[in-house]
Amino acid sequence: MRRAVLLTLASVLLLAPAASPQDRPAEPAQPAPSAPAATAPAGPAIEKGSSVQLEYTLKDEAGAVLDSNKGRDPLRYTHGARQIIPGLERELVGLHQGDEKRVTVKPEDAYGAQNPAAQAEVPKAAIPAAALKIGARLLARNPAGEARPVVIKEIREQTVVLDLNHPLAGRTLFFDVKVLDVTAPAADAPQKDAPAAPPEK
Repeated sequence: MRRAVLLTLASVLLLAPAASPQDRPAEPAQPAPSAPAATAPAGPAIEKGSSVQLEYTLKDEAGAVLDSNKGRDPLRYTHGARQIIPGLERELVGLHQGDEKRVTVKPEDAYGAQNPAAQAEVPKAAIPAAALKIGARLLARNPAGEARPVVIKEIREQTVVLDLNHPLAGRTLFFDVKVLDVTAPAADAPQKDAPAAPPEK
């Protein structure tokens, strides 16, 4: 149908007599359209060393909300200091205060793939009695005092087997983020890598 209409219009145009310059009414001069004024972004863009405050909602593949800080304190981090997962951090470069973005992060840019060998067996007495159930999530500390999430995988007579994989390992993550504030890095501030502490629940 669309092709037929176009052919009919073309025929009418071909059959219409061409107007001579004398027959054509004078056309008033039209001012050239002016380009819309570019709106300058408000405040500095996110770059290495920026202090950033984020509002975020984290969802899984099915759209179920895994974590969100909406209505709570913002997530504060220093960009480039390895304080959030790399796949999310990379997508925030260049954003300004007020910007919103949806970000998909593959496992390799988040918490990695599941490692079946990543487990540890500990005495049952080391686990709080209220947490002695398969699937319970705990925070374990290594000798350096760093905390990491673990999950109870198996309960034996005298011991408990812990899954040391991050609960979100092997999963694609979907973030809705809004930049609440960006502070430019200080010109004389040294850039140091901080321990990774990505948002998690």
